[in-house]
Amino acid sequence: MGRAINRRDFVKGSAMAGLGFWVAGRGAWARGEAPDVVSSANEKLNVAFCGTANRAGNDLSDTFGTGLVNVVALSDIDDNYLGKAGEQFPKAKRFNDWRKMLEQKDIDAVVVGTPDHTHAVATAAALRLGKHVYCEKPLTHTIHEARTITELAAKYKRVTQMGTQIHAGNNYRRTVELVKANAIGPIREVHVWCSTQWSAAHAPTVAQPVPPNLHYDLWVGPAPFHPYNSAYLPASWRRYWAYGDGTLGDMACHYTDLPFWALDLRHPVRISAEGPPVSQTGCPQWMIVNWEYAARGEQPPVKLTWYDGGKRPPKFAQWGLNPNWASGVMFVGDHGLLFADYDRHHLFPEKDFKDYQPPRPNIPNSVGHHKEWVMACLKNDPSATTCRFDYSGPLTEAVLLGNVAFRTGKTLAWDARNLKIPNAPEAEQYLHYEYRKGWEL
Repeated sequence: MGRAINRRDFVKGSAMAGLGFWVAGRGAWARGEAPDVVSSANEKLNVAFCGTANRAGNDLSDTFGTGLVNVVALSDIDDNYLGKAGEQFPKAKRFNDWRKMLEQKDIDAVVVGTPDHTHAVATAAALRLGKHVYCEKPLTHTIHEARTITELAAKYKRVTQMGTQIHAGNNYRRTVELVKANAIGPIREVHVWCSTQWSAAHAPTVAQPVPPNLHYDLWVGPAPFHPYNSAYLPASWRRYWAYGDGTLGDMACHYTDLPFWALDLRHPVRISAEGPPVSQTGCPQWMIVNWEYAARGEQPPVKLTWYDGGKRPPKFAQWGLNPNWASGVMFVGDHGLLFADYDRHHLFPEKDFKDYQPPRPNIPNSVGHHKEWVMACLKNDPSATTCRFDYSGPLTEAVLLGNVAFRTGKTLAWDARNLKIPNAPEAEQYLHYEYRKGWEL
C-alpha cells in the first residue's frame, strides 16, 4: 500500500488501443435529444474552451491530449493568453466573451476553466444550449448555484464532469475499496488537512490602470464590480470573497472528495467553523470546519473535520504520521486508522495490519479524468462519468457551507431539501448573490 501513480500520469490516462464504440450524431446532441443516429467510431467531439491558460490551459491540453476532440473555439479575457492558444489551434475561432463563443453552431461540448465566480453562469448557459460540460472545481461560487447547475444537468441530460482530477487516480480507488471492505471497522470521524493557503486581510481599494491585453469587465462578469487591481489576476482572485472561495474552495473538493466517495456522503445536517476574525472582503489565513452527517444505512453518523493554513488534527503526532505529510485524509475507524493522500495510503497501527490482505480491486482504473468525460460525451451517456454533477454538485454545496458557517460564526442546521438554514436565517445571504445585468444565472 505504498505510492501509486503520480498526478500527471493519472490525468493523462492511458490509451485504449483498439477500442471501438458507437457515437451519437451531433444533431441529436445539439437539440438536447436522445441519440437517434449512429455515426462513425472515428468521429471526434467538437469542444469549446472558456479559458486557455493556467488551470484552464491544463484542461485544454489534457482534453486535446485524449486524441478524441477537435478544438473548435477558444475564449479568454487576456489577449496574450488567447493569442498563444490560438497559435496552437489555428482552426479554432477566438473570442474574448464566452457568451459570444457559445453562439457558434458546431460546438458539442464546453470546458469551463474560468475563476470560481463565472463557473455557474458559463456552465448554465452551455447546459441550456444542450452542450456537454466539464467544469473546474469548485463547481460553483455559491450553494444556490451548485443546486441550480445540478438540476440543469439532470433536466437537459448532458454529460458532465467536475475537474477533481485526483478522483481518477488509482490510489483513491484502492483507498475507497479499503473503507468499503470495512478494513478499519465503522468510521465515525474523518480528518482532512491541507497545507495550501489563499488568504487576504481585505480586498484592494486602489484602482490601477487596466493592462491593454485584459478585457477586465468581461473578467468581472456576473460579480459585483470592483476597479482593477493587479492583486486579482492571474490567480490571486482566490483570496477574495467576491471572486473566489479561499483555501477551502480551492482544495476541499479534492481532499474531501475521498471521504465523500468512500462513505457515501451527500448533505450534512450541521456545519460549524472557526478561524481568525472575519473579513468581509478577504478570505481567512486558516480555518477549521466541522461537517456532521447522519447515518447512511448501516454506516454510523460521521463527523468530517477540515484544517487549512497550517492547522492539523490534534492527534497528528499521536497517530504516528510522517510530519512531512503536509496534506492528507485520516479515516478513524473502530478497529484502526486509514491515512491517504494523493499518492499513498497506509493502515495504522502498522503492527495490527502487517498481515492484512487488501480486497481485490473492484473499482475499475480510470482511462483519465478528461478522457472519461470525452468518451462519455461521444457515447452520449450521462451516467458514464464519475464526477458528474449529481455527485459533484452536493460535494460543492457541502464545501461552500463551510465558508458560510465561518462568515456567520454560527453552527448551522442545514435543510438541504429547501436550501434553508432554520436556526440562522441571516446566514442565507451567503447562499446566493445578485448578478450584474447581462450575466444572470
